[in-house]
Amino acid sequence: MRKNFLFALSILIGTIVGAGIFGIPYVIEKSGIIPGFFYFLILGGVVLLIHLFFGEIVLRTKENCRLVGFSQKYLGNWGKKLITASVIIGVTGALLAYLILGGEFLKILLSPILDLSSSQFTLFFWLILTYFVFRGIKLIAPAEFFTNFLFFLIIVIILGFCFPKFDLASISTFNLPNLFLPFGVILFSLIGWSAIPEIGDFLKEKEGKRKIKKIIVLATIIVIVLYLLFALAVIGVAGKNVSPDTLSGLMPFLGQKIIFLGALAGLITLADSFLVLGLYLRNTFIYDLKFSKNLATLVSCGSPLILFIAGLRNFITTIGFVGTIIGVIEGIIIILIFKKAKILGDREPEYSLNIPLILLYFLMLILILGAIFQVL
Repeated sequence: MRKNFLFALSILIGTIVGAGIFGIPYVIEKSGIIPGFFYFLILGGVVLLIHLFFGEIVLRTKENCRLVGFSQKYLGNWGKKLITASVIIGVTGALLAYLILGGEFLKILLSPILDLSSSQFTLFFWLILTYFVFRGIKLIAPAEFFTNFLFFLIIVIILGFCFPKFDLASISTFNLPNLFLPFGVILFSLIGWSAIPEIGDFLKEKEGKRKIKKIIVLATIIVIVLYLLFALAVIGVAGKNVSPDTLSGLMPFLGQKIIFLGALAGLITLADSFLVLGLYLRNTFIYDLKFSKNLATLVSCGSPLILFIAGLRNFITTIGFVGTIIGVIEGIIIILIFKKAKILGDREPEYSLNIPLILLYFLMLILILGAIFQVL
């Protein structure tokens, strides 16, 4: 049971931590460390509750569903349509973010031997991954476990090299003009509710399902601590020189070899995430919208490339937008489903949250107001 607990915990942490970690130091440096901590405190609490809500929804439902299926069951066709639209917009935006960051990391890795721009490296990155999406190929589970382990190992190594060069004077405390900049980026980096049904499937025994609540709480705490340590370390070293992709701004301070390792680990993780989301979006077009395989691949992989060619190449803006869209729409939908599942659920859950109705509305208000300020 302990082994299954650790594996389920790693699934959730691995789902949450991804490209968003590279945008966090930049937005916290721009807004100041005080607003950054405040966002992690508030949004960390909001996302933790939504994860717990989704866990209870899974445990209250006999059918093996995902968010679209839960929306259809508890909210009807309007919920399903809204979630489908959110998935298409959100996944397309996430794929665009992976393309932008993939080009930057490829430039760090290959610039000594290839004199190409980051945009040209992005096209190369897109071409290879689109071929794999078309063929329906993604990394097998052992390879995914290895890439996640490598990614976290490199992050720890970067932290180890940052702390000896840490300078408290490099950290700004408060910057009013950029006060709302971190909202979407931090929300994007905290979301991992797509993994919760997978955990429910993995922990098949009743005793295992009782651990889901503990897994969600522990994973959220670990991720928030990791993000804060990473952001503090990077800002304490690079200060005003923090770059949107984090790594290129650290190169003058940590040296090319360490940043090379970071870019390699980040690129592998980005490629894995692109394949998973690209296939997920392709299958959404095939099974939900009845596209042909070729057309589904063309739309799912072609849309982010078109956006990139059209000039949408700002990594921070992209993940901020995606985090806002996914966080607000899907977060509110999960809250509404949770409210319905309390009444209409057809299974006795292994845990049940006693949440006042006013708190549910307050959580939705936080998400809506955050989205409004992010846009403004």
